[in-house]
Formats: sequence, C-alpha cells, structure tokens
Amino acid sequence: MSGHSKWASIKHKKAAADAKKGKMYTKLIRELTCVAREGGGNPDTNARLRTVMLKAKEFNMPQDNVVKAIKRGTGELPGVNYESNMYEAYGPSGVAILIQTLTDNKNRTSAEIRNILSKKGGNLAGAGAVNWLFAKRGYILVDKKTIEEDKLLSIILDAGAEDLKSDGEKYEITTQPQDLEAVKKALQDKGIAFELAEITMLPSSTVKITDPQTAKSILGLVEAIEEQEDVQEVFANFDIPDNILESVTSE
Repeated sequence: MSGHSKWASIKHKKAAADAKKGKMYTKLIRELTCVAREGGGNPDTNARLRTVMLKAKEFNMPQDNVVKAIKRGTGELPGVNYESNMYEAYGPSGVAILIQTLTDNKNRTSAEIRNILSKKGGNLAGAGAVNWLFAKRGYILVDKKTIEEDKLLSIILDAGAEDLKSDGEKYEITTQPQDLEAVKKALQDKGIAFELAEITMLPSSTVKITDPQTAKSILGLVEAIEEQEDVQEVFANFDIPDNILESVTSE
C-alpha cells in the first residue's frame, strides 16, 4: 500500500475542489439514487446509503438534493435508471486500473472510456484480469502529529479495525467495509481528527514508477478517465514516490 496515502490525500483535495464546482454533487446524486434503488431509502437499514449520505454531508451537499436523489431511487420521484459497471484496464508500465461507472447508456460510456484509454496510452483488459489485484476496504488517514501509534492502535483495534500502517507522515488504517463507520466514530469520540475516511479498493501489489514522465502519463490518464461524466471512481496500483508525485501534480 506504499505510496497510496499521498495520492489519496491529493484526490480528496481535488474532490473538495470539484464539489465547489458542483461536479462532485452530480456523482453523489447518481450514487444516492442507485443505492436507494438497490437497498431502500432508509439509512438505518441501508448501510451503503448511510455511507454515501455521510460523504454528501462532508462535501456540503444541500440536504434537499440528497432527499430528492433518494426519492428518485425509491420511485417517489421520477428519475433516470443508472446501471453500475466496472471496467478493468491497463495504463502505462502495466499499471492496473479499475473504473467504476454509473450510466444510463452503457454503450456510450464504454465507447468513451475506450477512446480515453486509446488516446492516453492505456487499454481495456479482459474481465477478471485486474479486479483480483484489488480488495474493497475502509481506509482512514490520520496525521502522525495527532497521536502516538500505540494509542491509536489500541483505539482502532477495539473498534474493529483490520490493520494500521505507517506511511511517511501519515497512519493508514484499514477496515472491513462494514466496520468503517464504527472506527470513524471511535476516533471522533476520542477527539482524533482524520484527513480522509472512505470505502476504497486497495491493491495487493503495486507498480513502482520512478520516471517523472511516466508518472505524468499515468496521472494524466487517470485524470482524463475521472473527467468522464459517468465515472464515479478510479482505482490504480501505481506507487509514485512523494517527491515525484508532488512535482507532477503541482505543474
């Protein structure tokens, strides 16, 4: 998981910027509608809905937007039916990429993603070629200045966390997806701030990228995929050293 924390922080900051432009709201509305349709509109009995609602709150999404999106999912309001699809791909240097989409037109989305990959040095992979490298996990980042490692470990293990790793200036906490909210609450109850808490796909192995130009190509590909309107999330297994990542993303 080395190298993941820095990229996760950068992506989170970009998502906050996108929220100001309303772009993040579009993705959240689709996700709220989809999970409400699949599991019902009650967050007490639909854990996925509860998680997305908390994410919407984090990005200051108006409550009226949240309610309407849920009602579209439950059928109380008319709305578009979105289909969830996961695309598997390879980028430069054989980096594995997972692309999660919600779309009302699968053919359009497939064609556009294929076009982006072709233009940016990637290609679609066969079903199962990439997916096996990733595992769904809850993921929390805590600044090391916040708390000593032993104290943090005790708190999170009692709350059901899976693991704690030290990466640069951050602690990386991993949980089973269903345990993320309990670990977050345990941290909040102790007054421990965290920079990021999300459900993500973590790679079991990574591809080390030390060439700045290759790093730029990979990040350019990921960013282009994320810009496609039907794409909800992009996960990749590159490991770019912090100094190269900072120089490439600050350009």
